[in-house]
Amino acid sequence: MTTKPVFNDTLLNQLRWRYATKQFDPARKVSAADWKTLEETLVLTPSSFGLQPWRFIVVTDPARKEKLVPASWGQRQVADASHVVVFAIKKNLGSADVDRYLARIAEVRGVEVSSLNGFREVLTGFLAQPADAFDANEWASRQVYIALGNFLTSAALLGIDTCPMEGIEPARYDEILGLAEQGYQTVVVAAAGYRATEDPYAALPKVRFASEEVITHVE
Repeated sequence: MTTKPVFNDTLLNQLRWRYATKQFDPARKVSAADWKTLEETLVLTPSSFGLQPWRFIVVTDPARKEKLVPASWGQRQVADASHVVVFAIKKNLGSADVDRYLARIAEVRGVEVSSLNGFREVLTGFLAQPADAFDANEWASRQVYIALGNFLTSAALLGIDTCPMEGIEPARYDEILGLAEQGYQTVVVAAAGYRATEDPYAALPKVRFASEEVITHVE
């Protein structure tokens, strides 16, 4: 009999435990081993076609984190958390991005790039859709949110607190981190670390609609 890698109660208990942390303990830092694991969960995030149209910028320098506070509507989480992850998209994806991805497939799976020509046609055709029917940057942003969700759940399973943050000024983040010249654009941020003991939000009951109100079974 195969043992479950994670027990049902463990998963649910950790998801009930997590919350959008409002106050982090600046003295507590995520261990190098735990952070390496969390970075790997970002790498392992699924994406449409496997294109991975993103970059994850990890900020730990105290001075740089302080610079992000004014660009975060004054929210201190980005300064006090152990780590800050900026979820950015690769802007204006095109055939060069497809070729880079196919080269990686060929490298990892030991196949010829030419054997992927059919897949290349699919990908380039998808990205080349008319602008009035398809916005590549908007599509890439939706992929980034898959990574955000994966990160939040993975952190909870490790007992690490997080706060997803859309209350930011993406253009100012891009400027502070030098992303625009690299072809990337900030979408959303997650602060990670450990909750402060005085954070009153940690003890508040989690408010969710009843399952029958949000889940429908179709037979």
